[in-house]
Amino acid sequence: MRRAFALVAATAALAACGQETAEPEDAIRTTIPESVQQAETPVQPADEANIGTPMAERVATLGLLNKRNNVSQDLEMRPGEEQRIGDVIVRLQACERTAPWEMPKETGAFVQLLVRQRGTEDQFAKVFSGWLFKNSPSLNVVEHPIYDVWVKDCAMDFPGEEEAANRATASGSDATG
Repeated sequence: MRRAFALVAATAALAACGQETAEPEDAIRTTIPESVQQAETPVQPADEANIGTPMAERVATLGLLNKRNNVSQDLEMRPGEEQRIGDVIVRLQACERTAPWEMPKETGAFVQLLVRQRGTEDQFAKVFSGWLFKNSPSLNVVEHPIYDVWVKDCAMDFPGEEEAANRATASGSDATG
């Protein structure tokens, strides 16, 4: 008996899902004035539209830590570049930061990390590929027992932005790295 009731209740609930509800009687339909309607999204990427520094001219500063010997170093790279440091290769695909007038301020980079496989000379395994964010390092973490990579800065400019004396302030980050 309980199963039959549950089956009937489930069937009724599913039937009700397909029905559209009527608009409330007090709802007033309005139109958006032409003067404030959203224009079509431009089809050109930011590089072609001359918005901000072209990707090829941006410079990212990444931190690389070897946890085995506690050696940390800064890598300055342009998108499309890669650097090999010992048994690790760091590739930078892109770097971005929010415009000075946007909130919240964020700096990020798309990074790939390749580590040499044990017992080989030229065999590398990709251990990380993704976006890293300076102000949210726990959002996407490089999980490797020996190497760690993080974003320190992305040097780029936006139209109308004055040259800032302190680059850390211009990139939307705090003064501590």
